[in-house]
This record gives sequence, C-alpha cells and structure tokens, in this order.
Amino acid sequence: MYPNPLKQKLKAGELVLGTAIPFPSASLVVMSCQTGVDFLWIDLEHSPYGTESLDAIPVLARHHGVAPMIRVAWNDPHLIKKAFDVGAVAVMVPQVNTAEEAARAVQYAYYPPMGQRGVSPNWPQVAGEDWMNVIRTANDETVLIVQIESVQAYENLDAIAAVPGIDVLLVGPMDMSASVGKITDMQCAEVQTMMEDIPKRLAGSGVVIGTTLGDVSEIQQKYRWGYRFLNVGSPIGFGVSAVKEHIATLRANPGGV
Repeated sequence: MYPNPLKQKLKAGELVLGTAIPFPSASLVVMSCQTGVDFLWIDLEHSPYGTESLDAIPVLARHHGVAPMIRVAWNDPHLIKKAFDVGAVAVMVPQVNTAEEAARAVQYAYYPPMGQRGVSPNWPQVAGEDWMNVIRTANDETVLIVQIESVQAYENLDAIAAVPGIDVLLVGPMDMSASVGKITDMQCAEVQTMMEDIPKRLAGSGVVIGTTLGDVSEIQQKYRWGYRFLNVGSPIGFGVSAVKEHIATLRANPGGV
C-alpha cells in the first residue's frame, strides 16, 4: 500500500492512466480500481462535497494498488493539507497561472525542508501503516499536479515548469476553451495548437504533461504529442453512454431480427 509507485512511474517516463469517479462510493472505487488504472481522480473542485465526505475512500484505493488523486477546489493550504492527510498520493491544484502560484502550491504540498505543510496525517492510522515512517518518507511519495487552464498559464509555461516540486502539468482543455473565448469548443484551433505545443516546449524538462479526455482516439493522439499522464473519462460516463446505446438499439429492434 505504501509507498504507491506513481511518482516512480512518472520519473521513469511510463504511460500513466487513470479514470475519474464523480462521487465517493466504496463499491465504485473498488470496481474502478479493478480496471487496471494507475490513479483514481477524486474531484473536490466541482463536486458538492469536501474531504470529510471521503472517509476511507483514498485508503481503499491505496489498498488496491491505485493512487488516489484528489483535485482540490483551489490553491489553498488548508485544502491541500487535508487532501494529503486523508490519503491522497497526488493532489491536483486548478487554475495555476504563474510561477509564484506554482511555488505556493509546492509550499503547501510538501513537508519541510521542501515545503511548509503541517505534520499530522490521519490516513496511516486508518490504513494500519507506520505513522512515523510515512511522515519521514512522505515527500518521496508525494505527487503534485498543477493545472494549465488559461492563456496566461500557457504564456508562463516555462517558468511554471521550472518550479522545483512540480511533477505534472495537466492541461485542462475545457477551461482553455473558455480562456480563448470559445467556451466548450475544445477542438478549436487555439486550444489544440497550445495542447500540441506544450509537450514540445517542455521536452527534457523532467515535468510530465497530462490531460483528461473521454475519446480513446483523441487520447491516443495526445500520447503521440507527448502526453504521458492521461485521465480516461469516467466509469459512470462510459456506463451511461453504453446503456443509452443499448436502450436505443432495443427500442428500435427489440427482437433482434
């Protein structure tokens, strides 16, 4: 269970794949972890709940060898600390637009001497792990992901990537589309040009580039562009689409003839 190998996979340049759960459900977590993913995206930015609703969900993911990745609502020390203390291997911080904001995220995510996060995690006791050992070695496991979601962030890309302690830059195509004035048009030329350019600009930097998409062929395209940290939709989203398709088929041809 500890340490989770996510950080080592990223450092080795391996393809890292995950999926997102829209709500904290133990059964959904277990089923999602059985799909072969490396990480499980637990969203606390847009969902109507906080870390108190997660209980042992991150520990359950750890138990199945999957890294719980919690996206916090903002670049806030209280939110980041609680996400790691409840069991996150990785924390994703949205809307990071400058190197100064990235540096603050590092300060909030790591224990001294790398950062300033307060020391008293809850999850090792829930998991039955050695509390002192986890504290002493936590910085070696911690994965920090910052989101590139605006034209401003794109313009500051090199400076953000140069901040020590950043493991992944995750490009958010939806917010990018809003930033260029074409909200929801993630396929617009402006967004796609930036998305293609980002891994080229940061090749050899040691920072992994990621994104989140639902279409497998587009995910494969982004892999060819240099993306190595990829969220593959949501089990609920894929499941609803499949059921909708099956229902439509049966409505049109219930007898199969």
